[in-house]
Amino acid sequence: MIHETEPDGTALDAKTSSSKRPFIAITVATLLAVATIGAGIWWGAGALTPTSPAGTSIGNRVVQKHLDGLIARGFPAALASLTHPSGDHEDYVSGVGDPKSGEKVPTNGEVRIGSNTKTFTAVVVLQLVQEGLVELDTPIESYLPGLLRGQGIDGATITVRQLLQHTSGLPEYTNEIALELQKIRHTYFSPRDLIDLALRQPAHFGPGKSWEYNNTNYILLGLLIEKMTQRPIFEQITERITEPLDFKHTYFPEVGEQDFRGAHPAGFHPDAKGTQTNVSRLDPSWGWAAGQVISTPSELNEFTRAVLDGRLLGPEMLAEMKKTVPSDDSLWPGAEYGLGLQSYPLSCGGVIWGHGGDIHGFQTRNGVASDGTAFSVAVTSLPWAFINIKDEELLMKTYKSVTDTVDAAFCQK
Repeated sequence: MIHETEPDGTALDAKTSSSKRPFIAITVATLLAVATIGAGIWWGAGALTPTSPAGTSIGNRVVQKHLDGLIARGFPAALASLTHPSGDHEDYVSGVGDPKSGEKVPTNGEVRIGSNTKTFTAVVVLQLVQEGLVELDTPIESYLPGLLRGQGIDGATITVRQLLQHTSGLPEYTNEIALELQKIRHTYFSPRDLIDLALRQPAHFGPGKSWEYNNTNYILLGLLIEKMTQRPIFEQITERITEPLDFKHTYFPEVGEQDFRGAHPAGFHPDAKGTQTNVSRLDPSWGWAAGQVISTPSELNEFTRAVLDGRLLGPEMLAEMKKTVPSDDSLWPGAEYGLGLQSYPLSCGGVIWGHGGDIHGFQTRNGVASDGTAFSVAVTSLPWAFINIKDEELLMKTYKSVTDTVDAAFCQK
């Protein structure tokens, strides 16, 4: 949640240095501030032994090869799911679920999906627009009066659409807390706490003047949902999304909930001394509507398919969701951002739609093609958690190895 650690996680400023990248729940600068150790060393003996699923198709071999490659790069575990247009899916794993115990990676296990949460939040907001309760181009001040006041900040000049599309210019709240993982790991933050953190800082630019990924936008959208429905956001996501789709392992953790409900691999992140630590248990409240959801690769596939095939939104709102602006994402050239949904060009032509998310211990990337084929991959550490930050070339290659896995699932068949 802050990166998207995600937090995914928190948002990265694409306009600043090359060490700060968008779509990461925790700012890269924040995550890179901790001590690191060389890739492929600290997971222990046996950590690089892949576990392959049944199946002999070329597609299976391509995906498995890329997952095994992620383990060779230093990720402790990787999970993936490839969903066909029919809705059938194939699941893949590699590495070890817990290097300390040698526990296997659970096939299609639960992971923290960080900023993929933003798509869930956006869907609920757009459903409220469909219901006539919210208007996209109305200032957030109309719904949350008096909340947004600060240096260069006025809620009367920021629309709901600008929040959804990251063109509000608001400051990033995670900049205030992301460095303190061990202090915040088991700390509960209310949404208002997060807004207050953001408002300590000046606006980054005028509303609508530029684009910058920002978790603060989605905390406000979560408050909007709760204000207009008079119900908690976890309940709205459950009743409007996860229950209609009959999901068993996708959920918005309730207040105080720090553990996974189902089988999951361990997620790792270095502590203040640089020691890799199992951070699976944490309070995700500081990601809230921007990065709190837990899911599995196959259910994340089906959620994004449902967004795009009309099961969750009507054609008018889906069209609005897919109106994009350039996102300056140098990690996936040509990527653009819509309303809680992102488009990515494929190396073989065409585009996929998805989001992505990072949160301490987990990174996920996903996409859906025009024919309904979907793919999600999750790894159990952020790349900047085990790559020396001074080796930017290796860091970026490791980061891109995850997005390259997504591209390969669609293009190398």
